[in-house]
Amino acid sequence: MLYPWHLYLMAAFYIIAGILHFVKPKTYLRIMPNYLPKPKLLVAISGIFEIVLGISICIPVLKQAAIYGIIAMLLVFLLVHVYMLKNEKTAAGIPKWILILRLPMQFVLMYWAYLYLKV
Repeated sequence: MLYPWHLYLMAAFYIIAGILHFVKPKTYLRIMPNYLPKPKLLVAISGIFEIVLGISICIPVLKQAAIYGIIAMLLVFLLVHVYMLKNEKTAAGIPKWILILRLPMQFVLMYWAYLYLKV
């Protein structure tokens, strides 16, 4: 089944983001909330999830479950975005206005995924 090009763009976005967890793990470790256990493992798991979900949305029998998985993952990632906003060290020099803008952007990404439930 052929999907619209923008679904493949979304898939690529998550696959690349997931790969970056392994290419640049220090970036992700720095933003990991310190109250979560085993940060290296969590960075690896989240990278694997992003890769698997990105691939799965391109597979018709897995697409719907993958979309719900992406939405759930983005909800969990809100923890990191709030943590970065509250903790100057983890903000890594990113301007506060960008950190604030990232919060509603998570909901935009969730809505983008949601739109493909009926495609």
